[in-house]
Amino acid sequence: MPQEFVLATGNPGKVKELAEVLSPFDIVLRPQSDFNVSSVAETGRTFVENAIIKARHAASETGLAAIADDSGLAVDALGGAPGIYSARFAGENASDSDNIDKLLKTLAERPDAQRGAQFHCCLVFMRSADDPTPVIAQGIWRGEILAQPTGKDGFGYDPVFWVEEQKRSAAQMSKAEKNKISHRGAAIQLLLPQLIDAGVLVQQP
Repeated sequence: MPQEFVLATGNPGKVKELAEVLSPFDIVLRPQSDFNVSSVAETGRTFVENAIIKARHAASETGLAAIADDSGLAVDALGGAPGIYSARFAGENASDSDNIDKLLKTLAERPDAQRGAQFHCCLVFMRSADDPTPVIAQGIWRGEILAQPTGKDGFGYDPVFWVEEQKRSAAQMSKAEKNKISHRGAAIQLLLPQLIDAGVLVQQP
C-alpha cells in the first residue's frame, strides 16, 4: 500500500514535477486542493518559515505527511528584495507582468554589473503537523536581471532572469532544461537523499 503525501500547493505543475521525481518510490502525491485545505497566512519572514507554515497547515488539515515549498527572487542591489514578497511585489493581486514591470522600473538606472540576482527555493517535509524535526532543503539559482523580458515560456520572473551559462533567459528554456538547473530542481535533489536516509522514502522493488 503506497504512502500518501500532500503537497501544499494547488499548482498542478508543481505536483506533476515532484510526482515525477518521486515515481521510483512507493508514494502517491496529492495536491492540497484534493482535500479542500483552507488558505493560510504566510506570516514568516524567510522562505524557510513560510514553507514550514504551509507544510504544517496542510498536514494539520489532512492528517498526512506534507511537503511544501516557498520560493522567490532576491535581487542583490535591492538587499534581497522582493524575496518572500516576490508574488506580490507590485501588490496583493499583482500579475506576473505587474511584478516584472515594477522590478524593471526599480532597476532602471542600475548598470549591468549591479543586476545580479538569485532564485531561492525552500522545500520542507513534515511527517505530521507536530513534527519537531522537519526536513529542509534549499536550492539557489544565480542569474542577472535583464532590461526587458525575453522568452515566452516559464512563469513569474523567468522572462527577465538571464542565465549566463545558458546564454538565455529562464523563459527561453524548456521545462525539462529548467528543472535540471533551477532552484527548485536543486532543492528537490537535496531533499531526496535526506528523506531516503530518514527512512521516509523506500524505492519500489
